[in-house]
Amino acid sequence: MTRQFIDRETFDHLVQLAALELDETQAEYLMRELNNQLSAIQELAAIPVDPDLPASLHGIPYSAETSPGLRPDEWHPFPNPDEILAQAPETDDRYIVVPDIPHTTLE
Repeated sequence: MTRQFIDRETFDHLVQLAALELDETQAEYLMRELNNQLSAIQELAAIPVDPDLPASLHGIPYSAETSPGLRPDEWHPFPNPDEILAQAPETDDRYIVVPDIPHTTLE
C-alpha cells in the first residue's frame, strides 16, 4: 500500500475547493492515484543529484554536430482572422468576449 500523503479530510477539502462531484468509488480511486503520484515524486526527490548539475542535462549527449540547428522564429499571420472570430460566440471590436466566471468566497 502506498503511503498516505493526502488524508481523507484533506482530500475531501480539495475536492470541495475544485467543485468536483465524485462518488465514493471515484473518490477512493483519485485519492489513491494522487498518493501514488506523490510517492513517485518522493522517490525521485530522494535521488542524490550534484547541486551544480544544470537542470537541463539528461542522459543523451547533444553536440553541435548531432543537434539540429535552431529554426528561425518567423511570424506567419493567419490570412483571414475573421474566420476565427466568426467561430466565437461573442466579439467586441474584433476581440473575443469571455464570460465572467462566478466567484465564491473561500473559507
